[in-house]
Amino acid sequence: MLYSKKVMDHFENPRNVGEIEGADGIGEVGNAKCGDIMKIYIKVENDIITDVKFKTFGCGAAIATSSMATEIIKGKTVSEALSLTNKAVMDALDGLPPVKVHCSVLAEQAVVAAICDYYTRKGIALPEKIKGCNGCSYCEDQKNIDTT
Repeated sequence: MLYSKKVMDHFENPRNVGEIEGADGIGEVGNAKCGDIMKIYIKVENDIITDVKFKTFGCGAAIATSSMATEIIKGKTVSEALSLTNKAVMDALDGLPPVKVHCSVLAEQAVVAAICDYYTRKGIALPEKIKGCNGCSYCEDQKNIDTT
């Protein structure tokens, strides 16, 4: 399995590692098959993600995709961050081996989960594009709530 120089750099020197005390949103997702778990913390001021940190238990690709995802969304508006895709994360890392693509999906889901948590804490209605995303416990809880 060959990793790009960017993947190796983000694995060996991950950016934004840690947690944010008093975070405005926290998203945690995992993949039962490989055991990877990602937790993303966001701080939001005036609709801008001013700080973002992550904690990831997983392989080098999981750490690299977490690191890159945080780099991409830092300084963006919340809605811009919601547009993050696993493809954008992989492209920014100059690709991933096919067997590691699920790591980029986890990074995308962790960001969405953190934003869902942020919206929930602030009492803001979720945008249509993330309702029922299944990327976080919020969405799982919503399956049991009749919104009609």
